[in-house]
Amino acid sequence: MSNVLIINGYQPYDFAPGGLNTALAERTKAFFEAQGDQVRVTTVANGYDVETEIASHLWADTIIMQFPIHWMATPWNLKKYQDEVYTVGMDGRLATGDGRTSDAPTQNYGLGGALQGKSYMLSVTFNAPKEAFDDPSQAFFAGASVDTLLYPTHQVANFMGLQKQPTFVAYDVMKNPQIEADFARLNRHLTEVFAKTLEPAE
Repeated sequence: MSNVLIINGYQPYDFAPGGLNTALAERTKAFFEAQGDQVRVTTVANGYDVETEIASHLWADTIIMQFPIHWMATPWNLKKYQDEVYTVGMDGRLATGDGRTSDAPTQNYGLGGALQGKSYMLSVTFNAPKEAFDDPSQAFFAGASVDTLLYPTHQVANFMGLQKQPTFVAYDVMKNPQIEADFARLNRHLTEVFAKTLEPAE
């Protein structure tokens, strides 16, 4: 049995109240619970307690960050969550400083994370179509991948010592939504990455 923390980081707007990200978070929760895992969910827009969130990070074996891409990055309230929770956790619980020492001030920056042995996964929604990425002929991203765009978010997790799992993406959710197909793909993705191998009955 594993412990799973899901951080639902949507930012509600009139045109996008966060229903899809919440539905994806709920399906992720159901997936893990169905295989016997313990799950905690933090919905950032509903408020949170910094100490409780630090405790949940320490409790979790896997952390799922579910959020929409806003202006090429995380929503501001999720960034605020990270700023508040991770800054307080720099007291040694989530990270022991930035990894450097006074004896070697230019070495090992970013290697002070205290969450080694735990993993994380980003699950994101885009207005952009899938075809906008990984294609040099597309002028805007010019061949860049989703994970290239999400590099700062990956590095936040890396700074804390978390191990990356493959990113899940729901594309074109505003202009050409394929919601049921996205739900099915999410389940396949979670199965491929996290499904437990059951021991045969004796």
